[in-house]
Amino acid sequence: MADKKIIAVVGSTGAQGGGLCEAILSDPSGGFACRAITRDPSKDKAKALAAKGAEVVKADLDDVESLKKAFAGAYAVYGVTNFWEHFSGEKEKVQAKNIADAAKAAGVKHVIWSTLEDTRDLMKADDKRMPMLQEKYRVPHFDAKAEANASFQGLPSTFLVTSFYWDNLYSFGLAPKKGADGQYEWTFPMGTSKLAGIAAEDIGKVAYGIFKAGHEYIGKTVGIVGENLTLHEMGEKLSKGMGVGPIRYNAVDADAYRGFGFPGADEMGNMFQVYRDFDKECMGARSADVARKLNPQLQNFDQFIAKNKSKIEGAMNPAPAKAEA
Repeated sequence: MADKKIIAVVGSTGAQGGGLCEAILSDPSGGFACRAITRDPSKDKAKALAAKGAEVVKADLDDVESLKKAFAGAYAVYGVTNFWEHFSGEKEKVQAKNIADAAKAAGVKHVIWSTLEDTRDLMKADDKRMPMLQEKYRVPHFDAKAEANASFQGLPSTFLVTSFYWDNLYSFGLAPKKGADGQYEWTFPMGTSKLAGIAAEDIGKVAYGIFKAGHEYIGKTVGIVGENLTLHEMGEKLSKGMGVGPIRYNAVDADAYRGFGFPGADEMGNMFQVYRDFDKECMGARSADVARKLNPQLQNFDQFIAKNKSKIEGAMNPAPAKAEA
């Protein structure tokens, strides 16, 4: 560890951070060491990282002093926040500022901030196509991250603009399910627009590529995608890859989706509507070629399905809920 440059990875037991940790640990001659930052070192994922050679360090995004200690002596920091833990854009901004302030205090040489675009820039303030959420955001988990970019100004930063995780098929339960007639189906407010998607682990691998490239990406924004596909195309690929019949795509209006009532339905309805109404802007801000240059193992959707078949199968065929005794 002593002769290697330490990368402190926030969210090390999550999707993006976990992918970066794996990338560092699977390249022992790469010159970098993995410091896995987690709130709970007793987690199975944290223990697995430690077993593979990561230095596991406890810290909390809500506690800037714990982050300063966790980043001390590190060469670089990977910063990411998880909106879906608390559903608050304001909290994301505070956590991002804590990451930035701690990175500044530690004097790190490179920070990657995992961010997204400000969707409010795509619409006028009086645009009525979608509601404002949390009083001032269109898509809080996009807009708050974009606002938080300002906290990283003055630091040697790279802004990494990510895409919709294909992993949401199983981690968010968005995979097609069997309808009443036995046919698999799924419902999204995406029309015929393409959704910019990526395997979450590939985000971590791209980040590792950016760190390895050194100064080349400092001060730059890097937008990445695995593949841009319509929901119909995704359904066809899932049907073939999973060996099931045709998957019916129910293209609903965004208002209907926002009204489905599950936690975050309004947020996700707005997000999918942005991907639908501004598909050219969303795709234009992301490049598969850039992602592949930084991560030659970049997966397309077919490869992702093949690699995660059992997880997707479990999401498509969830076990029936047990009746309470």
